Amino acid sequence: KRLIFLGLLGAAVAAGIAQNEAVSKTEQPKYDVLESHGSIEIRQYDPTVVAEVEIAGDQKEALEAGFRVLAGYIFGKNQSNQTYSTQKIAMTAPVSQQKSEKIAMTAPVTAEAHGSIWKIRFTMPSQYSLATLPQPKDERIHLMEVAGETVAAIRFSGLANQKDMETKAEELETFLIKNNKKSLGEPVHAYYNPPWTLPFLRRNEVLIKLST
Repeated sequence: KRLIFLGLLGAAVAAGIAQNEAVSKTEQPKYDVLESHGSIEIRQYDPTVVAEVEIAGDQKEALEAGFRVLAGYIFGKNQSNQTYSTQKIAMTAPVSQQKSEKIAMTAPVTAEAHGSIWKIRFTMPSQYSLATLPQPKDERIHLMEVAGETVAAIRFSGLANQKDMETKAEELETFLIKNNKKSLGEPVHAYYNPPWTLPFLRRNEVLIKLST
């Protein structure tokens, strides 16, 4: 039984590593590392185009719901600008999540009492611009350009629940204060792997935009 267990564990790890290598080949937003401090980096990101949806709920519920909405868009729930056909868009990484700074105006109020409003984003492949992206059929999805920006990022593995993200955000904010760097806006949670990835193989990040 022990040998069977070890064999299954080895197979799972091998599959996880192979899947992780596939994720590493997925297109990601381009950036330059300006400073490196262990698990913390100061990065300069290039401009990007994103698809964004705002979802009410706790951190996990909002992430899952937002992912489904945006996945529907890139997998065909859209209308091409060139034709009346739909178009598939390649998946990129990471999926990002950020608390909205707006106050929700939906009803009933009790539906939002247990959580916050979260912005869930997919970065669009670099081959697209706002003019060439297919239009989403779901009116909740907004397409927008994000200007190049300087951010602080802290990287870690594990399951990355809300407590983990809050702890890492506090660690990153402490670093910024000690190094006299001014932050802007709410921390962004970034997830690079599918949910079935083994915890120790996952790449998670908290990013905070910096004032330049």
